[in-house]
Amino acid sequence: MKNAQDFAEDSGPMKRQLRQRMRRLLAGMPHGTAEDKSLAACRRIVALEEFAAARVVMIYVPLPGELDTTLLARSARREGKTILVPRVYWDRHSMTAVVSDWPREKLPVNGHGLRQPTDGQQNPLDEIDLIVTPGLAFDRLGNRLGRGGGYYDRFLSADGLRAVTCGLAFAEQVVEKLPTGPGDRAVQMIVTDREVLRFPAT
Repeated sequence: MKNAQDFAEDSGPMKRQLRQRMRRLLAGMPHGTAEDKSLAACRRIVALEEFAAARVVMIYVPLPGELDTTLLARSARREGKTILVPRVYWDRHSMTAVVSDWPREKLPVNGHGLRQPTDGQQNPLDEIDLIVTPGLAFDRLGNRLGRGGGYYDRFLSADGLRAVTCGLAFAEQVVEKLPTGPGDRAVQMIVTDREVLRFPAT
């Protein structure tokens, strides 16, 4: 069992440099290009059997520059799936999955720049079928590089979670190998605008 220190923000120089490079990449991507790539990646997920089988789907609400998940959420709603979005509790260093009507419901922006519900019904972890996670980078082994706070790593390590975990990113965010630490949690799949990668269970 990992302890809280394992999930502390990683300040290693390789991770810092990669985060900076990926932030520049996202910031420099033309809006039209990002929009087209977002649509292509979301369509790839919608076509997957893992998405078709899922009844409860947790989908991240994108930050500026992140791959836009709006089409994915709308597709999930049309298919009658329950949509969950992350809600971060900064004082507790934790994240929960909250039932949401996003994107039909406009979510407020909090002091950290995230769009998230101010309240809402938390969904039991063992009922989530698919979790779509953001990341600054992923590698071809399924490893994920977040923004450094460890919120997704802690959430994905929670007892009782049985969901398929899927990283969603632009193809340019996938690298050959990421530096990893003891608290980093890999995903089972990665979907980009160009490909779908699946990784064996460990």
